[in-house]
Amino acid sequence: MKGNFYENERVALFIDGANLYSAARSLGFDIDYRRLLKVFREKGRLVRAYYYTALVEDQEYSPIRPLIDWLDYNGYTMVTKPAKEFTDAMGRRKVKGNMDIELAIDVLEMADHLDHVILFSGDGDFRRLVEAVQRRGIRVSVVSTIKSAPPMVADELRRQADDFIELSELAPLIARNPSERAPRPAATNREAEAEYDAPPESLMRSA
Repeated sequence: MKGNFYENERVALFIDGANLYSAARSLGFDIDYRRLLKVFREKGRLVRAYYYTALVEDQEYSPIRPLIDWLDYNGYTMVTKPAKEFTDAMGRRKVKGNMDIELAIDVLEMADHLDHVILFSGDGDFRRLVEAVQRRGIRVSVVSTIKSAPPMVADELRRQADDFIELSELAPLIARNPSERAPRPAATNREAEAEYDAPPESLMRSA
């Protein structure tokens, strides 16, 4: 995996869950979140691993809930909020839940306790956030992909980051083994965050 890491630096992960899931799906693999945590624990002093996602709260069964519960018990700090449902002009049911503000606030609040921020998102809206954190002397690495069609990372975000980590190169270290059985949701996951689908329970590696 490319990227500059130092043994004693304080590192935190900020994972835009829907964006990361969409990027991994575009590359054709599922993420093993246990392996992902292990990779970055070996790169430095991992202070926190935040995971952001929106939830449809009025659903009788939420397919993403088991994944959230698993992450919450296995080293991740979960940040969630209710998603908003609406019907578009074509009569299609849509779900919207943008977590950009929550992620940005946490990065800025944690900045004084970190040396290196790892942002799992390709959203160009985060460019100013990255710039603000860099002014505090903190390095920022962005994890996304340019190998998908179209690329998942905004060019302005990639240029602003100190390092860009290509998700396809990280995949061998964090991909879930297809032979491992993982529970699948009993209902179709209709939760989404902005234009991305939220990661389903099937991405959860059995504990």
